[in-house]
Amino acid sequence: MVLKGRTLYLTVAALVVLSPTVAAEEMTTELEEMELPYAETLQEWQSQYNNVDSAPQLYTVTDFADVEESEGDALDWAEVEQFSLEAEVAEAGLYNIRVDYRLTEESLVSTEGAIRINGGYPFSESRGIHFPSEWVQNETTFEQDLHGADIMPSQSQLTQWQSVQLSDSRSVEPFAFALEEGMNTIEFIHLRGAIDLTRVTLEPISTIPTYDEYINRFTGEVINDQLISIEAEHPTSKNESSIRPIVTQDPSVSPYETGSRRLNTFGGDSWKVSGQMASWSFEIEESGFYSITLKALADNDSNKDIYRSVYVNGEIPFDHLTSYAFPQSSSWQNETLSDEDGEPFQFFLEAGENTISLRVDDTPTQGVQAELSSLMSEIDELTLSIKQLTGNQHDASRGWRIEEYIPDVSSRLSEWAEDIDGAVIELREASTDGTDSVQAVSLQVAADRLRSLAESPDDLPNRLSELSEGSSSVSQVLGDVLVALRDQPLLLDKLYIHGDVSLPDPEAGLWMKTKESFSRFVHSFSGDDVATVDVDDDVIDVWVNRPRQYVDLLQLMADQQFTPETGIKVSFSLMPDEQKLILASAADSQPDLALGISNWLPYELAIRGAAVDLSQFDGFDEYIRQFAPGAFMPLMIEDGIYGLPETQDFSVLFYRNDLMEALSLPVPDTWGDVVDILPELQRYGMNFYSPIAGGAAFKPFAATAPFIYQFQGQIFESDGMGVALNEDEALQGVQFMADLNTIYSTPLQVPNFYNHFRYGSLPVGVGNFATYVQLTFAAQELTGWDIALHPGVEQADGSVSRWASGAAQAGMIFNGSEKQDDAWELLQWWMSKETQSEFAQTLQMTYGAEYMWNTANIDAFAELPWPEEHKDVILAQWEQLIEVPKTPYAYMVEREISNVWNKMVFDGENARSAVDDSIITIDREMRRKMEEFGYMEDGKIIRPYPIPTIEDIEERTRESE
Repeated sequence: MVLKGRTLYLTVAALVVLSPTVAAEEMTTELEEMELPYAETLQEWQSQYNNVDSAPQLYTVTDFADVEESEGDALDWAEVEQFSLEAEVAEAGLYNIRVDYRLTEESLVSTEGAIRINGGYPFSESRGIHFPSEWVQNETTFEQDLHGADIMPSQSQLTQWQSVQLSDSRSVEPFAFALEEGMNTIEFIHLRGAIDLTRVTLEPISTIPTYDEYINRFTGEVINDQLISIEAEHPTSKNESSIRPIVTQDPSVSPYETGSRRLNTFGGDSWKVSGQMASWSFEIEESGFYSITLKALADNDSNKDIYRSVYVNGEIPFDHLTSYAFPQSSSWQNETLSDEDGEPFQFFLEAGENTISLRVDDTPTQGVQAELSSLMSEIDELTLSIKQLTGNQHDASRGWRIEEYIPDVSSRLSEWAEDIDGAVIELREASTDGTDSVQAVSLQVAADRLRSLAESPDDLPNRLSELSEGSSSVSQVLGDVLVALRDQPLLLDKLYIHGDVSLPDPEAGLWMKTKESFSRFVHSFSGDDVATVDVDDDVIDVWVNRPRQYVDLLQLMADQQFTPETGIKVSFSLMPDEQKLILASAADSQPDLALGISNWLPYELAIRGAAVDLSQFDGFDEYIRQFAPGAFMPLMIEDGIYGLPETQDFSVLFYRNDLMEALSLPVPDTWGDVVDILPELQRYGMNFYSPIAGGAAFKPFAATAPFIYQFQGQIFESDGMGVALNEDEALQGVQFMADLNTIYSTPLQVPNFYNHFRYGSLPVGVGNFATYVQLTFAAQELTGWDIALHPGVEQADGSVSRWASGAAQAGMIFNGSEKQDDAWELLQWWMSKETQSEFAQTLQMTYGAEYMWNTANIDAFAELPWPEEHKDVILAQWEQLIEVPKTPYAYMVEREISNVWNKMVFDGENARSAVDDSIITIDREMRRKMEEFGYMEDGKIIRPYPIPTIEDIEERTRESE
């Protein structure tokens, strides 16, 4: 529940209806204990306390209580976990807290701690305060790959001492903490990260000076004839590794070279989250006043301003530089930092080294963002209340008297519309030109819709799709606007430190642009970094079915590590379409090795003699201990294994904490638990998502096979000459798979689980890695979601059978390769724990946290910078990972199981009858394909086709011990 100073519409009695297991007095106590957000707390404090004027108070390790010992002058916070200090202040008031610290380990997971004052958390944000880190690019000039393209530089996290005032990462202003006169206890609680602390300082809050105050502090000459140009793609430091140089194919930027991929700009979409900061250092020969100009592109297609706070030598010089606006533009602009009248600011810079820092800052819209978040929560609460009253009945011919039960429903809707009107005005006032952005227009549409709903409140039960459900509802519009307001992308090409001199034009001329456009078109026909390009005879040719940035990083790591260690040269090429492998194999022009291919492709090539059996290589059985045994099922033919799992998917339960708790529903552990919660979910128009609803008419093995395996059934006969779908266990799985839709009314078709989960109509369901990435990075407004193990079938011994699919991409070696041993050595290096861990971390450090790498190497996965609680769930689920083995006729089995589901659900056919009919079709195709590949002749078995099992893989690894 979001309070945020707004009217609390749900009474305690209503809350007890939503959560009958919680007593009213317990609910009241819980609400009383919730801290307000910092913004509201600060408003209260500012009305109670005056600014204090006192000297800073410094505390060192020897002043920290609850600390038994420390090494020297530094305290290992992670080791002691919690300490406190007694701070005596002469005057009650607001103080900043400065901490001197250093990070002791390089990590993508941000260091975090909590602060308690006099026994309580002063505001909600104090439960998790981030301690920023600094990153540097290790190369000052960009290296180039075999094809002449710039390589993204490696990065390192600085471990030097930093002095930082505790703050919200999204805000320029540090946190203010209210201290009472006399003794105060300040507790520091470690949450995560390796960090040393050395000093804590209490400082009276200070204000940023005005421009006039700043200018009057200095005396010196105005510099007229200087021009210092800085290439933006080479920052001195940044506070997140993912802020990076960008390739921009535009002759207006520098450096630029036709047909070459040059890292020539900085930021863009990698530099758009409030709090992200980058710095550039430069040398000044003569002290004096200078102007600062940024060659920038703020092309966001929304007609909204982009904001940056500007720091000079570590501090914001004057107030105009907080949330400095860069107006939207489709072309490059030389933005000289200036006042509202266009008069350039003068910056006093001392001779020697100076630093300019730019920090993403969405402060001008944070008030609107908070308002929209609060409105969305209130809309969700009203929606749930309406569903409780109506029993989620959708009958257009039935009338409702909603106002008799929720008397203020019309006034609520009207009030929300007025609040949105206020948000539109606030956005308009924040704009440099006073015009409406796309977000403001969207909000106006949402306000009009709310007013329309307010005119006919009794129609709400049949118009919830306009209020809170669906892609065009008010709630979804608010969510989309909220995400858009948070995004502040800005692309930089150059920074100029200059006097009164002419600057180069930001845009290339029309003739140059036309010429370069034609040159790029011609060059596009001669790409030298894609598959089918010839490589030297002494180089391993590897085709990779992944985006360019993955291939670039893989090439860089191989050049820096694998080739120097082994002497084996490697060329990685882009393969936009993996079907090229089949054609290349037929034409005898295949590569030595392929990576990132679908897990079914090695089998299809192997059964036609085009793939190498990897199990023939020394040490193979020992090597594969690092992988889930079930992932090898589709890569095997008899005793041979023709591919190595490269990435691995997972099927886990996703659930909305907020909605499950509001309905007092437990997180289901078994399918029986799912059946138990379905009536309550469906009562409020919600439901459970099963992957069986993810496809259209065709249901793949990934959706159907888990039901069969969880009921202890099998799909194929052990000799491969037929299916076992008519056995009792398999039939139970098939029956339950259909019952979910026919008896328990789960959705028949859901095109996108993520969207429905986000809207709240499917607050619980089975999802995969793609869902996890989307929820983590694309649904910023959702904070109350989590994952659990896949629902399963409880067994007689009390265990739960959770078998589910999980294979993703694989790697394989081609039979036509003359360098098979070298290719196997490369494949081992690539899929090793060390390489996979480094690749995963470097990928996220370089391109952003959203570039998550779901390695199939379980040992490497355990070390990934993911939330530990989520990794524990995924690793536990992988213990019951199983893929359907491949047979020459497996495609027909997959299709017929899908047909069985369709017959049972849409035609009402019983399970055994539907399965028996399908077995006839499967057996006919089985005989045809088995004769094609030499396992049968004239309908008789020549040799069996043993179906691989997990036990076969486990036995191989045990024998290698």
